[in-house]
Amino acid sequence: MTVLDVESVQAFVAIADFQSFTRAAEALGTTQGAISVKLKRLEDKIGQRLVERTPRSVRLSAQGALFLDGARGFLAAHERALAGLTDCRRRFTLGIAAHVAGPELPTLLARLNAHDPGLTIEVRLDNSRTLLDAFDRGELDAAIVRREDDRRDAEILGPEDFGWFAVPHFEHRQGEPIRLATHAPSCGVRDMATRALDAISIPWIDVFLGGGSSVVTAAVSAGLAIGAFPCRLAPPGTVEVGPRFGLPELPSSEIVLHSTLTDAKSRGALRTLAAAFREHRGATLTG
Repeated sequence: MTVLDVESVQAFVAIADFQSFTRAAEALGTTQGAISVKLKRLEDKIGQRLVERTPRSVRLSAQGALFLDGARGFLAAHERALAGLTDCRRRFTLGIAAHVAGPELPTLLARLNAHDPGLTIEVRLDNSRTLLDAFDRGELDAAIVRREDDRRDAEILGPEDFGWFAVPHFEHRQGEPIRLATHAPSCGVRDMATRALDAISIPWIDVFLGGGSSVVTAAVSAGLAIGAFPCRLAPPGTVEVGPRFGLPELPSSEIVLHSTLTDAKSRGALRTLAAAFREHRGATLTG
């Protein structure tokens, strides 16, 4: 009887999820070479080629695609068996800055759940400063935020570029203040945008203050005002209007992951989180 090795199946599923040996190794906290060895061990065990790999792409073979659902079920059963040894579910509290959370959020949560079905995942959305304060007080296990200052106790997930966005037909009359839709005054993106305008003496006025990204996005999409957004999260139907209206370039920043978790299970969840974020972000930038 063929007996499957858990680590080899984990390697295969990670390769399937990330379509990359590098990302799979990052998520599992190992090396690319070790991932290759585990995949080869699994393919030899079941006598089937599961992954087709070329210098430019990684994809599942026909047999790999057939095997994937069963492999996921095998890993889920393994996790349930281990979870049955304890009466309590583990809780993972994740803070994500509202101006950072984007279309990758479902992917992040799905990967966390797949990594550890025994997790109870709690997500808190707020501005970066509030989340960092909560993290420093020990209220969050991890926080994905825009870098707010020069503190270096974080893992860089990627750069973040900003721009000025409005609907294509938005009108601004020469000499009048720039009409802005922004988050609450404590928001770092708002501070960055207004400082940039003040630095070159461009007058501005708040015409919409929202308590979350979705309502600010709605205001800009409705044509009420101009908004400063990460370029990857520009509201649908809007265009970059900085050059048209002579607005200053906005400084780039970084998206970072803060965590102080040290146990192996939690570190594994964090590696999965970081790898999923980079994978989705890379697909967005090249798509």
